[in-house]
Amino acid sequence: MSGAMLQISMKRESKSFTDSLHAILTAAGLFEGPKYRLSGLSGMAFKCSVHKRLLPMSVSAYGQWGTEHRPAVDNLGVFTETDGGRVRHPTFRYYRQEALRSVKRSLDRGLGVVYWLPEFGVIHGYDDEDGVLFIQDGRSAESQIVLYDNFGINSTPFWYVQLFGDRVQIDLRDRVLESLRMAVCDWDTPHKTLPDTEMASGKLAYAYLIDGLEKGEYDERGAVYILNSYLYARNEIESYLQDVGGTLPRLNEAAVLYGELVRLVSPIPGFMEDRDGSVRIKRSGIEELCGILRTAERLEGEAVERFRSISTGFPDRKRSTLPRWGVHSPR
Repeated sequence: MSGAMLQISMKRESKSFTDSLHAILTAAGLFEGPKYRLSGLSGMAFKCSVHKRLLPMSVSAYGQWGTEHRPAVDNLGVFTETDGGRVRHPTFRYYRQEALRSVKRSLDRGLGVVYWLPEFGVIHGYDDEDGVLFIQDGRSAESQIVLYDNFGINSTPFWYVQLFGDRVQIDLRDRVLESLRMAVCDWDTPHKTLPDTEMASGKLAYAYLIDGLEKGEYDERGAVYILNSYLYARNEIESYLQDVGGTLPRLNEAAVLYGELVRLVSPIPGFMEDRDGSVRIKRSGIEELCGILRTAERLEGEAVERFRSISTGFPDRKRSTLPRWGVHSPR
């Protein structure tokens, strides 16, 4: 019998995947810098998704997780593997056994593992004698305990883990350029969970958010969560672009636009109120709030066009070289 317990500290601030990733990589010495820098370089800050009814799950439903997370971690220069699927599949128990072995090997090497609770959290320890995993969700200093027999089982139909390995050095300019290209792709892709079109991404996410608020038939908790996540991400992007603005020509112009956007949306918390013990959107302020969001959409669109213009000035071998098996459209 054996076990491991890593000193990893996760704190919920950004998207839960970003919070988990930053906690794991910084603890392992695989990333140096503030969370907003990781969020920007990985492209995670630019991901925005909204359900038509403004459900809370919108914030984590920005696409197929493996498809979204692998390029994000690749751009940090870190090796990564993902595993997951649907718990209803008859082979789930076999995949779970192998995934559990991989998780324990990772912990033995001193590397935490991203785990879908939901939302994303960090597996930072295990104990074979008790048959348990120790998981942080970032909202409490206390670890959650998951039995080996319950690994992968949660309140959603999905299970997911992501593991990490060694790092290679990538020039900062190349990483920044790729983060801009990922941002453009996210902005241009309206639906990342096809064939389901109840969820919108990128530019269309603004339309779903505004339409949902104006119709008034939205999830109260979800609306607040989406807006708070949106605000935090826009602050991350501004800080990131201020940091790296000198690495590429005209990138400072996009930083200025995001600075203007952040100042524009900063009053949004004032459109929320504590009602019956929970925070909700003030119905009386929805018209003004939607006006702010429409202007924000325009500003962000202008910033993305700066990204697009910068991108065209450099070769893009990832997207211009066709593999023998062809290419897949974003989904």
